Amino acid sequence: MDDNEVSDLKVEDEGEKVSPESESEESLFYDNDTNLLEKEKAEDSETDLEIVESERLFTTGQAELYLEACKVVGVIPVSYFLRNMEEAYMNLNHHGLGPKGTKAIAIALVSNTTVTHLELEDNWIMAEGTMSLVQMLRENCYIQELNISNNHLDTEGAKIITGLLLENLSSVWSLQLSGNNFREESAQYFSEALMVNYRTKELDLSHNEFSEKGGEFLGHMLAYNEGLTVLNLSWNHLRKKGATAVSTGLRVNVTLKTLDLSWNGLGNEGALALGEALKVNTTLVYLDISSNHIYNDGAGKLSKGLESNGTLKILKLSFNPLTVEGAMALITSLKKNPKSRMEELNISNVMVNEGFLRLLGGVCHIHPQLHVVHGDVGGQISKKPNLQPDPMVLIKNYLDEHKLKLWDFFKDMDKKGNMKIPVTDFQKALTQSLTGSEATIAANLRRGETLAESTDPAQQDAKGKAGAVGR
Repeated sequence: MDDNEVSDLKVEDEGEKVSPESESEESLFYDNDTNLLEKEKAEDSETDLEIVESERLFTTGQAELYLEACKVVGVIPVSYFLRNMEEAYMNLNHHGLGPKGTKAIAIALVSNTTVTHLELEDNWIMAEGTMSLVQMLRENCYIQELNISNNHLDTEGAKIITGLLLENLSSVWSLQLSGNNFREESAQYFSEALMVNYRTKELDLSHNEFSEKGGEFLGHMLAYNEGLTVLNLSWNHLRKKGATAVSTGLRVNVTLKTLDLSWNGLGNEGALALGEALKVNTTLVYLDISSNHIYNDGAGKLSKGLESNGTLKILKLSFNPLTVEGAMALITSLKKNPKSRMEELNISNVMVNEGFLRLLGGVCHIHPQLHVVHGDVGGQISKKPNLQPDPMVLIKNYLDEHKLKLWDFFKDMDKKGNMKIPVTDFQKALTQSLTGSEATIAANLRRGETLAESTDPAQQDAKGKAGAVGR
């Protein structure tokens, strides 16, 4: 730490500072401010605040330092922090610290040797407070787990945090940064830092704003990182390209064991990329891809990777639009893989049938450790629907056959010449104009079913125009 950073964490402000003698005197918390102690006891109904004499001197200095820091930065001391400075687990979530309150905490923790797990979620720390924490962590080698989720760090805070990761100086191995408005540019900072960082083992970047480009940065990072064992990217927007990039990095990564990609809109293409990665990856044990718009085709593509994977133990696929066909494809892949170590397959929303249960029973004889979480029994093998002709194609064919233009087609229906056609007249004209299968389509149009179910943008646009004419 340079001189400027050190001075920033010392309790000095316009000539006001802690005197050296105060370190050896009794604490303001324990002696000089007896009324404060009594008030804390009354408010929290705690009477057991005694500590052994060897710890008393240490805690006394820490408490006095914190109280003086609060006075200098202009914040009210947090009584919980004062009472628990000698505990390993410090939970200051939802205390409304703000940047200044965080700075006071950081000043007190610079020389603290007991706190190893620090919780600071939802305190509006922002980038300013993050800087105070980073300066403290460069000096404090005891804090190992840090949670600063939901603190409005934004891109500037991400830059500060990744600067610490880039140095490999901090002892923090578990870092939670969920919900901090990190976007694409933030992903680049994390990628550059984590490609060389080897100390951080667990990283939570969930509930942020990483999209496809951010996924590409993070995927590139995975190809080089040799420290991370747990990575949570859930509730972002990685989509197809982001999932493909992460999967590419996963193919060569040799340390990651747990990966959460739930709620990212990966789709069938993302499932295909992950399936290809699982064919060669030899370390991943836990994979969560719940709620990712993965259909039966995607499950089939993912299954190709499961046929040869020998390390994955837990696969979560719940709340994807799978049916029993996709579920059977997944189970069949495990049947084909004698070296599979799968212990839990979660497809909790999928209704299964007796055929699935029979297949599962056979697979469990091969892999007795396997537990499949599925929905109720009663699912049916879906049949492909008989596709009806496209109504817009029929109309186009009719116009071509009678050598009409679309304008003429509508003009003939406009009996009153006022450029308005009632919907019922439009439907009736269609029924009279078309025959055979065309008449069936027209009848469907009358009920408003076919076009309402259509997903083709051109069809939806045509429906809108027809409605506008009717109005």
